[in-house]
Amino acid sequence: MRNKEEEETPMESILILSPEDDDSRLDPIDRGGTSSTNYTVTEQNVRRSLLINDDLVKRTPSSSSRQHQKNKRSFAYHRLFHKFKTWVQQRMAFQPPVPNDPRLFSKNKKRLILACLAAGSSLNGFCSTVYFPGIPDIRVDLNATEIGITLVSSLFILFGGIGPLFWASMSDYYHIRRFLYLVSLLIFIGASVGCALSSSIWMLVVFRCIQSVGTSVTMSVGAGTVADCWQITERGSAFSFLFVGQFLGPLVGPIVGGGVTTAIGWRSVFWICAGYGVLLFLFLFFFFPETYRLDHQWDQAFTELQSQTTLVDLSSVVVLDQEEPKPSTPPPPPPPPVDNTTRFNPFKSFMMLKYAFVCCVAIEIGFCFGTMFTLETLIPDLYYEHYGFDSWQTGLSFIGAGIGNVLGSIVSGRLSDYLLIRSSNQRGGLSKAEDRLTLNAWPGGFILIPLGVLLFGWSIMAGFTVWPAIIGFSILCFGMSQVYTAGSAYLVDSIPGKGASVTAACNFFRMTMAAILSMVSPIMGSALSIGYVSVLLASLNVIGMALLVLIKFKGVHMRRKAGFTKY
Repeated sequence: MRNKEEEETPMESILILSPEDDDSRLDPIDRGGTSSTNYTVTEQNVRRSLLINDDLVKRTPSSSSRQHQKNKRSFAYHRLFHKFKTWVQQRMAFQPPVPNDPRLFSKNKKRLILACLAAGSSLNGFCSTVYFPGIPDIRVDLNATEIGITLVSSLFILFGGIGPLFWASMSDYYHIRRFLYLVSLLIFIGASVGCALSSSIWMLVVFRCIQSVGTSVTMSVGAGTVADCWQITERGSAFSFLFVGQFLGPLVGPIVGGGVTTAIGWRSVFWICAGYGVLLFLFLFFFFPETYRLDHQWDQAFTELQSQTTLVDLSSVVVLDQEEPKPSTPPPPPPPPVDNTTRFNPFKSFMMLKYAFVCCVAIEIGFCFGTMFTLETLIPDLYYEHYGFDSWQTGLSFIGAGIGNVLGSIVSGRLSDYLLIRSSNQRGGLSKAEDRLTLNAWPGGFILIPLGVLLFGWSIMAGFTVWPAIIGFSILCFGMSQVYTAGSAYLVDSIPGKGASVTAACNFFRMTMAAILSMVSPIMGSALSIGYVSVLLASLNVIGMALLVLIKFKGVHMRRKAGFTKY
């Protein structure tokens, strides 16, 4: 009699027995073939046959199973392609959302952002001087006049001051940062190729102007990104690393340009610029996030979150001009709509110069940067005339200035934040923007810059070796870093939410001053000698520092009168 499990066995099952199974399950009579008795179906037989059937099915899949597997793979590929397409669209978006407060980014993410900004800020300075060692070859190959050679340098500097006005105005109007970085790099790459293929000096002048506009976005929008991501007590260090790129660019440029021009030729210098732009574009496209921060919305979100908690951080610093959000995670504000009620004004950033405190700081920054750039312009001819330097030796002579700039930026950044916090603690936790004009700025502007430029000029005029001139230029660059970092951080802190615009206005004055000084300095050098030119430059810096003293004591009153502070 069959047991219960045998009765429930499906009839569709196929019983398959091996030869060994046949002999083991037949009666002795049946083995001889004389009996008609049927095989006995047992539980062991059924289970064994089912396992064999399953194995056969797996080895011989049906057409429907193959189609199912094919559809499954096709769906996976389609889903992967859709994700990639969506990611690319997000990376190319004009105004991507900012889901988290940029000031709450992780330290590693902020370091990545700062590295990108430093690399981008080096472009303008690098391209402004990288061709200097090749000027004699350019003069011969393009049959260029002296005015044409001068305009290649001067107009590049001038457009480097005009370009940030447009970039900053677009950034503040459309509430974007990242898209402008990418567009400017595309412009820079195309213009660099045009410079390399130039067949006349005037064609080179035009492409150099376009190239300058493409390199200038970080000089204004970069300051806005720093204000987006760093608290007011951390910006000094962030600005110092940003300015390392700006200062190193014009000093590394002649070193690279001298070696490349000597080995390959002056056109290869611009191909290197194009390659640098391509690498930077790819890096920003894949890794750089949108950082535009609407202060009033994020600060309001933080205030609402703070009102729901009883925890109070007694060690926080209260800033008179701007309340900084604490490291928390408030809900993200809605995407900011573009204000269509007002028309886009590309010169809106320029109007920042109407405020006295902005204009005074811009004048001193323009004087100290113009002094550095004037010496950079004069060095190739001076070192060739007095010391017989070729392109490669001239480029190597800029290493001293590069060391001065790097050390000066690091020192000024560290001291700026430390002295700001100390001043606020002495005031009972209250701070003001004028605290950014820290103690290190005064010896840098009143002593180091004049000392460096006078040592440079008079050592050459007196016929000394080249080393006093190199050391003097290095001292000048170290002092300039102290003033430049302090003044730039002050401007960003003095007008909350308009860091890009106010930096663009200051940059316009700075680059205009550098262009003017670089154009007139060769004429003055021929008429007065380099010694008296250095006296003029030192005097301009002392006058500019006197304006910073005025800002230190009257800055709060000026900002209150302009409507940027209530205190």
